[in-house]
Amino acid sequence: MAIRNILMPRCLFGPARVSCLSRIPRRLTSTTTHQTIQSPDQKKMFLNKELYRKQIQERIAKIPIENYRNFSIVAHVDHGKSTLSDRLLEITGVIQPGSNKQVLDKLEVERERGITIKAQTVSMIYTDKETGEDFLLHLVDTPGHVDFRAEVSRSYASCGGALLIVDASQGVQAQTVANFYLAYSMGLKLIPIINKIDLDQSDIPAAMNQVEETFELSREDCIPVSAKTGLNVHKILPSIVKNIPAPTGNVSAPLKALLVDSWHDSYLGVVMLIHVVDGKIKKGMKLLSAHTDKVYDVKEVGINYPDMMPMDTITAGQVGYIIPGLKNPRDAIVGDTFFQYGNHENLEPLPGFEEPKPMVFVGAFPAEGTDFNAMDDQMQNLVLNDRSVTLEKETSNALGLGWRLGFLGSLHASVFKERLEKEYGARIILTAPTVPYKVVYNDGKEVIITSPDKFPDSSFHSRVDCFMEPFVEAIMTVPEEYIGTVMTLCLNNRGIQKEMEYLSTGQVLLRFDIPLAQLVEDFFGKLKGCTKGYASLDYDDAGYKKSDLVKMELCVNGESQDALTTILHKSQAQSRGKEYVTRFKEYLRFQLFEVAIQAKIGSRVIARETIKAKRKDVTQKLHAADISRYKKLLERQKQGKKQMKASGRVHINQEAYQSFLRRND
Repeated sequence: MAIRNILMPRCLFGPARVSCLSRIPRRLTSTTTHQTIQSPDQKKMFLNKELYRKQIQERIAKIPIENYRNFSIVAHVDHGKSTLSDRLLEITGVIQPGSNKQVLDKLEVERERGITIKAQTVSMIYTDKETGEDFLLHLVDTPGHVDFRAEVSRSYASCGGALLIVDASQGVQAQTVANFYLAYSMGLKLIPIINKIDLDQSDIPAAMNQVEETFELSREDCIPVSAKTGLNVHKILPSIVKNIPAPTGNVSAPLKALLVDSWHDSYLGVVMLIHVVDGKIKKGMKLLSAHTDKVYDVKEVGINYPDMMPMDTITAGQVGYIIPGLKNPRDAIVGDTFFQYGNHENLEPLPGFEEPKPMVFVGAFPAEGTDFNAMDDQMQNLVLNDRSVTLEKETSNALGLGWRLGFLGSLHASVFKERLEKEYGARIILTAPTVPYKVVYNDGKEVIITSPDKFPDSSFHSRVDCFMEPFVEAIMTVPEEYIGTVMTLCLNNRGIQKEMEYLSTGQVLLRFDIPLAQLVEDFFGKLKGCTKGYASLDYDDAGYKKSDLVKMELCVNGESQDALTTILHKSQAQSRGKEYVTRFKEYLRFQLFEVAIQAKIGSRVIARETIKAKRKDVTQKLHAADISRYKKLLERQKQGKKQMKASGRVHINQEAYQSFLRRND
């Protein structure tokens, strides 16, 4: 059965774009320079760059819109997406062969993890060898991970087609399937590429069969290549020109432009990546935002070739950048439509706009309380380049001043933390991740809860009609021998089986509805562990469903530790409570009085551990026969311990919280 008949394509939850990852590409040249040209060599270099820029601009100006091709690359993680982009840039002369690896992965975290986490765009000029015509190609290298799906959908909206990459040694994987749904639902023309054919374990015929059976794409259209060695890559560009349709824009029509992405430059302010649907944009033009009603003066326009290259204009069908003199990145809303101010009457915004909706929330606190002010500045700098991160200050009785951060997914949160630690050397404590729960009251009022502290206590449950939690539709590809362990893992995480299909490559496609709260608790790591790394996962929003939720508090000597409060399903409360009190006991020091660690749901204790009092041997100097004195000293010590327990407070140091939460990530 074809995949498209199993699941209906639809948009995924969350505006998954991760703009937290700033990219500040070098500009090839500019109408204004930030440096004073002094030496003859500097002047010569500047003139050469300016001449090169004018040559590229004149060449692009002669290319009609019928010869434009906008395309993206659809692939699973580590299937060679960025490497293939490098080969295409080398063939079209944008970069020198071997000059750089993964040109479009500009961030250190992208190179380290081998993933694309922010959409990058580059323009190329391709000359058809048969006709001698020039074609302007715009490549959008999009993320593959579901956390960044909204960014992908905005990028796809600016494209007419996509390269669908399948690893010849692994076959179709979960993210390949999920990205195919999105591209297919948006009407993109797909060109199947079988990559990594140079590997010994590659099976080209099997990969072609899987593409034909799974995606209903003809095996004759498949192009076997090796992005690493460059074998057969030259066949891709003619196929793009032949099969992907040209943009349908009208240069003479009133301006309509789609905001694909934006980032913050400390010198230039906000830089916007724009797809011009109709009309043209030039320096000095006034732009009107359809969703904020704000007017901006265009300071500079240009294309990425591969770095920022200023142009006189960018016209319908092109994907380029503009510098609008905007200082606040929060005003640059991805999916927004821009019109020319004064020529915008009766124009409708382009479809597809949606506000970012964080789906994973964590509390963040500095490891040292004195670092709060410095770390607050660092947080603000990172959030400048990520409109999808929500940031608000909060206070914890246990950890002091901190922030409540909202992310698009667990990978989004992980990348943000990694950048904070690597770029700023910050030491941060993250609380256990939570998801947005919905509380429906008897009067019909609905409230979204993003912090466990705000979840209604048991005393208010009489006013609550029901609790709801977000579910996702998880798509997994696993080898046949691991079906049993994977299904057990899903069922243990409250999963509901929806579909199972055997693929021709010896793998099985599984579809489960799983609570998002279970997914963010390292579900992917557990899946990789039980399948020895061979499974792949992608997921789609499945909406809110009723659930029996409770708030579990961890108390030390009766005092609730708000940093360790969590919301979970009632069926997991007993086991989770026992696990929490046992683990937290490991990080507490002995006191001179007995300390009780309890897991509570409302007033009911569901698990308890006790740390015995540290005692002094008060009878060591007595003679063994002096039994009355012996009992008197022990009784006095007992009363003293009781008094200390009644009035004493347990001081819990930051290392205890940090160690507990680190194991809980």
